Amino acid sequence: PEIQTLPLFPLTHILPNPCDFVSSVRHKRRDGAAVVPVTVTSRSPGVEVREFSDAELSCEFKTENDENPRIEWKKVDKDVSFVYFNNSFIGPFHGRAEIKGATVRLHKVTQKDAGKYRCEVTAPKDHVSLGEVNVTLTVLVPPQAPSCDVPSSALTGSLVQLRCRDHHSIPAAVYTWYKDNKPLAIKKPNATYTIDEKTGVLTFQKVSRADTGQYHCEAKNRVGPAKSCSGTHMQIDDLNVAAVISGVLLLALLLFLCAFGVFYAHRHGLFSQLSHTGHRGSQNAGYSLPPKEPQDFKHTQSFML
Repeated sequence: PEIQTLPLFPLTHILPNPCDFVSSVRHKRRDGAAVVPVTVTSRSPGVEVREFSDAELSCEFKTENDENPRIEWKKVDKDVSFVYFNNSFIGPFHGRAEIKGATVRLHKVTQKDAGKYRCEVTAPKDHVSLGEVNVTLTVLVPPQAPSCDVPSSALTGSLVQLRCRDHHSIPAAVYTWYKDNKPLAIKKPNATYTIDEKTGVLTFQKVSRADTGQYHCEAKNRVGPAKSCSGTHMQIDDLNVAAVISGVLLLALLLFLCAFGVFYAHRHGLFSQLSHTGHRGSQNAGYSLPPKEPQDFKHTQSFML
């Protein structure tokens, strides 16, 4: 009998896509009804509070069947640590936090509490049993008195920098410099200085005597009142050319006298005399009396007898 060859088709035309099959299982029950997965949301995914006040980390959920899902909170830094586990707060949060539903309230937060938190809801009775949401906590700190570095003196024409820094304020402070209690403009036409209000650096490329005065810096952010450092007087003086010339001449005179002294001593043979004296001393130091022969003691021995 004649054998007929059937055309070959790729398996993808015959079998369903495995990914489509898994997707349908995750979103449909066996009876064909749609599955409502665990839904976890937050009213405030970004929370900002002042230091030492209370912070609320919102977490809300909906489940398909499970009315008592397991709720866990974790702090996600370089390492993941538990905040709320097995119906109790863990570690530094014990005794200073409370939970209502899945929303956590932290009391008297500090900068150590700042960071990203994760709320996880597990519903074993649901077909899709896990949901989670992240909440970021920022702890705001008002400005502190900044540290200021102001030189007490400088020479005209030199590069001078004044520095101001507040290392504690959150968000980072911006800075304003004052001369004789008057603010220096950030952008001023033909100004002899520049100010970086973010780093707090006041720079004079070529300082002049007109820049003499009392300087102080102010740090401020949107959290609290501005703070200032105490004022420091900066004196700008001209270079004393006469003093520099006098110093150079004096140094040249000292070098000339030293060279003349060496020449005079060599001319009159002082170095050779010292060398000859030292050579004789070394020869005398190596001299010792010859040992006595046994016959030298004969008379002494007979006298004793």
